[in-house]
Amino acid sequence: MPERNTVVAVDNRIELRIGINLGDVIVDGDDLYGDGVNIAARIEALADAGGVFVSNTVHDQVRDRLPFAFEDLGEQQVKNIARPVRVYRVRDLTAAKSPAQPALPLPDKPSIAVLPFANMSGDPEQEYFADGMVEEITTAISRLPWLFVIARNSAFTYKGKPIDVKQVARELGVRYVLEGSVRKAGNRVRITGQLIDTTTGAHIWAERFDGALDDVFELQDQVASNVVGAIEPKLIVAETERAIRKPTDNLGAYDLYLRALAQFQKLTQPGRDAAISLLTQALAIDPSYAPAAAAIGWCQLFHAFTGSPVSAPEIAESVRLATQVVETGKDQPDALWMAAYTLSIFTERMRRRRA
Repeated sequence: MPERNTVVAVDNRIELRIGINLGDVIVDGDDLYGDGVNIAARIEALADAGGVFVSNTVHDQVRDRLPFAFEDLGEQQVKNIARPVRVYRVRDLTAAKSPAQPALPLPDKPSIAVLPFANMSGDPEQEYFADGMVEEITTAISRLPWLFVIARNSAFTYKGKPIDVKQVARELGVRYVLEGSVRKAGNRVRITGQLIDTTTGAHIWAERFDGALDDVFELQDQVASNVVGAIEPKLIVAETERAIRKPTDNLGAYDLYLRALAQFQKLTQPGRDAAISLLTQALAIDPSYAPAAAAIGWCQLFHAFTGSPVSAPEIAESVRLATQVVETGKDQPDALWMAAYTLSIFTERMRRRRA
């Protein structure tokens, strides 16, 4: 896979990561569980893209028996495990002696990666909300033509891992990194963000935004505007304001949309079905919510691409919603590209069925 990745664009790479642990496992039919499994899963989440991480129990057993170098990363506090786990990065001895991969060159305009924000709510169920905030902020910033913004999928390969901004800069080819956290409690939300110049490691901007959930779109806009202003003081205010949008006035519809995105990103049939159900609920609340309408077609397309049948009524409804988006969502590029893709594929299928 690393050999394949050397000849494809960043957004098309398949990055694998492996976590290995040694410990007791409870077998219950087809299920395996217990700390032996849980720690392996947490170590995998910490691993670099293309990397192998092992626990101290594995390291102690194999360190003198295999031709690998082990880099001690210290004790890591991982989710749902009471005690810290000492983790080691596995390195091939020959690879460790080879020169480092050259850094990607910086583009000819300011470049930024918006990294996954930490969920500080203390509730894993709120992970979707933190991810949704990052997606909205990334979208707002990417509308500015003088900024080169790394795609969300590439930035999210760093989710759940310790962040080295210089490594991010080398691997993604960016000068700036935006990182932060989201805390949601009751009807209140707090977004913190800090902008780092990767060439120096200096924090050039940091801010905290507090508000009610009713103001969540305004908070997102404030984050995006402040980041842009910190990068380029000469940005035209009117352009910044034009780049910012408010997708819906209904917070309930927006919350359902974020939940749907989290379900769809599981890339499973149950996740797809749950996403469509949530998106349908969002449209029932706000029928003009273009991103939700477009995402239904995108979910059905994914279902079709994986070889699963999509019924004629489902295709017809996807086309109807996509057509509605094209007619009404002209200032929402994310919704437009999903709708256009839906129309390009499903309209042809409808034509063939009629023929």
